[in-house]
Amino acid sequence: MDAQVKKTVLRKIPHGLFVVGVRHDGRVNAFTATWVTQASFTPPRVVLGVRKDSGSFEMIKASRVFTVNVLGKDQRALAERFVKPARVAGDKLEGVPSRPGRTGAPILEDAIGHFECEVREIANEDGDHAVVIGEVVDAGLREDAAALTLADTGWHYGG
Repeated sequence: MDAQVKKTVLRKIPHGLFVVGVRHDGRVNAFTATWVTQASFTPPRVVLGVRKDSGSFEMIKASRVFTVNVLGKDQRALAERFVKPARVAGDKLEGVPSRPGRTGAPILEDAIGHFECEVREIANEDGDHAVVIGEVVDAGLREDAAALTLADTGWHYGG
């Protein structure tokens, strides 16, 4: 297989750009995510891809909750703020208006919408990213606007 062709073709899969909030043991964090999709209507479930070597993944495994904050087309800078790991960037939520949701995971006040999830399954033991299946237990909409996508930013992830 041609590795460059594989990468180019896999990057053609459209992705949204989200900020995922996590909490555990009094700590909160958030990270930019692109691998999010709906998996079930009843019960309402989503799939989230998370790097297994991240501190946020450890928090999700321990707390079994997360939020997905949906960003608007004009919120690239907000997404960019959450790209670097907390061990590099420090407290990424400092100065960002946020509040704990029903699950305790952070909701960004400026996001156009959000949903909160409780973890039902974690899979992909041999991959570099875990597949986290979460059941949506709450949701909110601040503004019914177009969502930010990876293509809107010119960034690339995956392949």
